[in-house]
Amino acid sequence: MKELIATVKSNNLIAENIYEITLTLPESVGYIRGGQFLNLAVGDKVHLLKRPLGIVKVEENDVTVCYQLKGEGTHIISEKKVGDKLSVLLPLGNGFVIPENVKNVAVIGGGVGVFPLISVLREHAGKINFNSYIGFRNKNAVCLLDELEKSNFLTVVTDDGSVGKKGNAVSAYFEDKNKVKPDLIIACGPPIMLKVLKQKLIESGDKTPCLVSLEERMGCGIGACLVCVCKTTSGGNTRVCKDGPVFDINEVEL
Repeated sequence: MKELIATVKSNNLIAENIYEITLTLPESVGYIRGGQFLNLAVGDKVHLLKRPLGIVKVEENDVTVCYQLKGEGTHIISEKKVGDKLSVLLPLGNGFVIPENVKNVAVIGGGVGVFPLISVLREHAGKINFNSYIGFRNKNAVCLLDELEKSNFLTVVTDDGSVGKKGNAVSAYFEDKNKVKPDLIIACGPPIMLKVLKQKLIESGDKTPCLVSLEERMGCGIGACLVCVCKTTSGGNTRVCKDGPVFDINEVEL
């Protein structure tokens, strides 16, 4: 983990309220695993907390993340120009660790949760068979299809049916699960999506190992402030930023 001053290489609108920003780092930070994230400074003296953003791809010293416009901080980041300097802390979190014997993976993503999943597709492309089920709100929210198409099989659905079938990513997967028969499921999306996924796995008696990346509000990103604590099924607490953001779905309450 290093804190560096990165240079904005590009910062573009790629879907409704979704931006993709590429940062050039002044030096290498070593290996970045799919599913890890970074903390990006807003770049002013008012918004002191960095924003946690899932890493989409790494190409040499260029790191790309995507973000959704929400509050003042992300709106300020969206105004950054090529050449601007921003403080960044990376890599953070534990990412998705895929066992060597796993060859067939189901990928379930919803909304902005697709971004960290893309880094996993890129990391293991050509070595693992990926069957991806990706849900967006509508056609205006669809983005990064060129990256998602690194999957061996891709199903895209939308809430209103404006792209692909009408439905959600979890339902799309369960329609296919007997055909796909994955060794592992990886998922990231809004809390309700992950909760439904867990319920359906339990109800169907499906024992397929499942790793989920949780989305939580974060302060420091390194486990010190405890803003992102979530409950475990054993009755304890865990820090999403430091101990996660990737967990076994059976180890955390959703």
